[in-house]
Amino acid sequence: MEKQLLKGNEAISEAAVRAGCRFYFGYPITPQNQIPEYMSKRMPEVDGCFLQAESEVAAINMVYGAGGSGARVMTSSSSPGISLKQEGISYIAAAEIPCVIVNMVRGGPGLGSIQPSQGDYFQSTRGGGHGDYRHIVLAPATVQEAVDLVHLAFDLADKYRMPVIIFGDGMIGQMMEPVELPPMQEVRTEFPDFATTGKRGKDRRVINSLYIETYQLEELINRLKSRYEQVEKNETMCEEYMTEDAEIILTAFGTVSRIAKNAVKQAREMGFKVGLLRPVTLWPFPTKIMASYANKDSVKRFIDIEMNDGQMLEDVKLAVNGAVKVDFIGKLGGIIPTPDEIIEMIKEDK
Repeated sequence: MEKQLLKGNEAISEAAVRAGCRFYFGYPITPQNQIPEYMSKRMPEVDGCFLQAESEVAAINMVYGAGGSGARVMTSSSSPGISLKQEGISYIAAAEIPCVIVNMVRGGPGLGSIQPSQGDYFQSTRGGGHGDYRHIVLAPATVQEAVDLVHLAFDLADKYRMPVIIFGDGMIGQMMEPVELPPMQEVRTEFPDFATTGKRGKDRRVINSLYIETYQLEELINRLKSRYEQVEKNETMCEEYMTEDAEIILTAFGTVSRIAKNAVKQAREMGFKVGLLRPVTLWPFPTKIMASYANKDSVKRFIDIEMNDGQMLEDVKLAVNGAVKVDFIGKLGGIIPTPDEIIEMIKEDK
């Protein structure tokens, strides 16, 4: 298959179209603006629906409606915009509706900056709205992986009837790389059994996130919890790079993991036994995988590298559970860590 040179935002958009997405609702915000721009051109070509909503709040509620009718639907935004969508995302999670949400993360808090960041980790992995809920979070490190994960995101959303977030750290959306695009999938004509089709003669279906009776809400939360346990069991993904004999384990995700991987190569050339663990799913987090390395006799240290003030660091420390020391390199405000900084920490006698 011939490769195409595409910007990350464009590649994600085309991947969604080819995965059968026929409804897109969004609102412009940097650095994801190429997604609604691309979808505004592409959706009419495939008899889909593009609509620029009046706000992020409106967009996510349109996702609620389209997903509730059984369609494959996507929205996208960046950090402050995702914050505005949180109430709707919580409703969607409670209503057990599949959808895909792309977050091209920028600096915060507040309006912050338009520079890349990973500061939405807590928001994405903790169920950023109110109540007890989760959503799957996929963190691509390359444009090609972003394409592949978009397809997976739609499939997982349908399989578990829940929102799936594509977590890109700004740079993913803006960088250009050659990608292989998958073939166009047929748009399904048979709708899932939860979908509200409005057809006469069909059983009445109600999609709801309001539960007045306490026992009914408890039943919903327990049902969701059971589903989340299945996600943790079956869908956790983590890249293990040069870790078999590693004495120092780096942890990083997204495009920062590419910098960390470069540092691993340099450190190996210098005689340091360094490896990398890269969570592909930020939730479910690869806790068991990290714990298994932390408890190896050969492993002396973990070093976590992020473009935030230590958000994934909390999950790394919980996984390590005190078995070894965990150091941290955090860059803020859109500053990107360098391999040299990582090498310097590797060299330190801890």
